[in-house]
Amino acid sequence: MRARQREATCERLKEPTHERLRESTHETESERARERECERGRAGQRERARQGERERQGESARETGREHMRARQRARARARQRQRERASETESEPMRERARARETVGESARDERERECPRQR
Repeated sequence: MRARQREATCERLKEPTHERLRESTHETESERARERECERGRAGQRERARQGERERQGESARETGREHMRARQRARARARQRQRERASETESEPMRERARARETVGESARDERERECPRQR
């Protein structure tokens, strides 16, 4: 067996280099087909990995967008609360003035009634 291999190797070495280079590195069509299939599988795997990365980046971007939206909503809610507080302060000031006026009017009216009819009490 080894003798035959040696003979074949010697014969091959006698051939010009271009003849050897013309020979297929794959011995059979089935090996070539298997190699093409493996390459397609690797390409598909790379594409799935790229797609997964794009999806993760998209999810991250969507989540960041949601966070920004929530932050804007919180800021709007704080602004509305401040506005309500200011409005209640400005509304309550005239209300307080009216209440004071009523109290003073009420007190003066009571005082007058007491002076007019001290016996009713």
